[in-house]
Amino acid sequence: MADTPTAGTPETKAPAAQEVPTNPFEDEEGQYLVLVNDEEQHALWPADLAVPAGWRTALEAAPRQECLEYVEAHWTDLRPLSVRDTT
Repeated sequence: MADTPTAGTPETKAPAAQEVPTNPFEDEEGQYLVLVNDEEQHALWPADLAVPAGWRTALEAAPRQECLEYVEAHWTDLRPLSVRDTT
């Protein structure tokens, strides 16, 4: 028998198409908001989703990296506000 690649081996697989993340929170190319809650906790949120109750927008739609930099610069004490107020 000749050396014929079998189904499922790398030699016979079709080239993979560019995978699009199915989770909007993992889209490196997406636009995000930075949200802040009453405890001053920060979160990245996909810009095309509604802002959930209890959160407000601290940074309007921007690339993911810009949002991460904003969070790093502005959320310097990771303890919730209620815990910080008691110390």
